Amino acid sequence: MRRQAASQGKIDMYLKIHHAPHGRVVAICDEDLVGKTLEDTKHYMKITEHFYKGEKKEEKAVLDVLKDAENINFMGREAVELGLKAKKIAPEQVKIIAGVPHAQVYA
Repeated sequence: MRRQAASQGKIDMYLKIHHAPHGRVVAICDEDLVGKTLEDTKHYMKITEHFYKGEKKEEKAVLDVLKDAENINFMGREAVELGLKAKKIAPEQVKIIAGVPHAQVYA
């Protein structure tokens, strides 16, 4: 059911925009991942509220922000699928951390 909702643009995900000296960094994260820690034999990642928990947005709003974004961090299945759909990432850029897809883009 969650996948069906995502294809209709109804899944909310967190979108947070960080303003840094080198430019804007956009963080997009599946809402159910914020606050979790992922660990496998190669990776350890804390999905912190500070970095990922911004405003809840639907797919269309996130796609609008991605149009001119150059530095992007995608965390989670829905976020990565959206990055692929927006052609901001390619499948070979996606890493799996403890079963969770993650991708980063830097200009």
